[in-house]
Amino acid sequence: MKYSRYNAIIIGSGISGLYLANKLSLNNKFKEGILIITKEELFSGSSSLAQGGIVCVIPEINKKDSIESHIKDTIKAGCGINNLQTIKLVSEKSSEIAQELISYGVNFDKNENNSLNFTLEGAHSCPRILHSQGDSTGKVIEEALCRNLQKTNNLELYTNTMAVELLVDDDNTCKGIISYNWLKNEYEVIYSNNIIIATGGIGQLYKETTNPKTQTGDGIALAYNAGAKVEDMEFVQFHPTAMYIKNHKKSMPLVSESVRGEGAKLVDLDGNYFAKNYHIQADLAPRDIVSRAIIQQMELTETDYVNLDISQIGIEKFKQRFPTILKLLNENNIDIQTGLIPVKPAQHYFMGGIKVNLNCETEIKNLYAIGECASTGLHGANRLASNSLLECCVFANLLADKIAKNNTEPPKIFGKKIKSVIDKYSNEEDLQDCTAELNILFGKLQDIMSADVAIRRNYKGLSHAINQIKQIKQEIISLNPAKNREFYELNNALCCAELITQSAIERKNSIGAHYREDYPHKSIEIKERKINYEQILSR
Repeated sequence: MKYSRYNAIIIGSGISGLYLANKLSLNNKFKEGILIITKEELFSGSSSLAQGGIVCVIPEINKKDSIESHIKDTIKAGCGINNLQTIKLVSEKSSEIAQELISYGVNFDKNENNSLNFTLEGAHSCPRILHSQGDSTGKVIEEALCRNLQKTNNLELYTNTMAVELLVDDDNTCKGIISYNWLKNEYEVIYSNNIIIATGGIGQLYKETTNPKTQTGDGIALAYNAGAKVEDMEFVQFHPTAMYIKNHKKSMPLVSESVRGEGAKLVDLDGNYFAKNYHIQADLAPRDIVSRAIIQQMELTETDYVNLDISQIGIEKFKQRFPTILKLLNENNIDIQTGLIPVKPAQHYFMGGIKVNLNCETEIKNLYAIGECASTGLHGANRLASNSLLECCVFANLLADKIAKNNTEPPKIFGKKIKSVIDKYSNEEDLQDCTAELNILFGKLQDIMSADVAIRRNYKGLSHAINQIKQIKQEIISLNPAKNREFYELNNALCCAELITQSAIERKNSIGAHYREDYPHKSIEIKERKINYEQILSR
């Protein structure tokens, strides 16, 4: 068993992890270095796929915008159960974050006057989203952060590696991790007094998702199994417009909400414009409402998808504004000249996760969480478009300052609890390779979650899902499989699936992304969310 020591361990290499690494790399106290662990290679997570952009509130440039307006939009999308303190913090920091990203080399798109070009997305009351290279914002930000990190000499990157257990001592202090290189089938004990989980979401729990194959809820399961608290696990966001490709086997390509922000309209296969029938904001209503509207329209017309009509944008303008989506359309043999893009909802984002405070602290000392795997209270019951990249950067920035004040030296004293965990991995016996069987069970889990714990839920389906999840757990035990990547991913996914489903059972009302058919809203769809802003803002 190999042993190593670092000043900080960042588990995950998306924008939140890379932004944090950039900030920490400036700290001359980190003599033993910073370690980034990524399950595959760089750019294999969700961040690089982010098309829409990043929220930026700059009233002195964008005269129609204000901090209060962004707060209200976030609260309205989140159905009023957001953490107001978090929203204020994130909104107020947005201009600073944008400037810092520009200093890292992110070139945000500009308009004909050479000013920042703000675009509109769903549930925003005005254009306030910055984008880069049209619809390649996440990729551009990741590339800039990686370029900047190349200048540092106190950073190490482990690729094809997972964190499989946290080393939590008798005093509830995290002092490191057990890592697993799944290509080499090797474990390593890595000590640190600063362990940051930044592993992203849970998309692969569902058959249809915009998330890449790496997103199996690893960080959330890792923290929960170590004793950290999770919250808001029932809130799973489905993006209304994933690209529909018949018999598609991989993750579904995203068609950014900014396409609708630029003027595209949802129509059924008969050409009927239907979004206005479900909400006053029509195509730009909160994502949960638009997703349910599409599902209902598909049922009414007995079709597998609807179309996004881009004729109001114009095909030539679309090609210039959305080069990434154009490339995806061409790769999937969808003719842009028709002016119609086939779309349907798919799992996209996770509002719940590891419970943290404004310092990104979990219930376990020295253990932090940032990005999609963390529950900061920003999103409430439904994420407002393009708030997520901003959240990643804001909290990474705050955490860097927090860690700088900590004891950055790796720990030297360990209790019996950690020693027993290490012994368990040192003495692992030979087991059967059951990769094929584990993949079948993973597919079964995706079927269960897609059928019973998706856009619309009810007690019967949720109860069925819980029983099926427990049955899969028993099947794994009976297999007695070798502990490879497939084993860890399936167990992590099962952990998250059970937490999501149980939380969905316990919340006996419909709110945001959690829609219970047996506890529905007073009407089929609410025409406009009524939020008591004054009551919330006075908290």
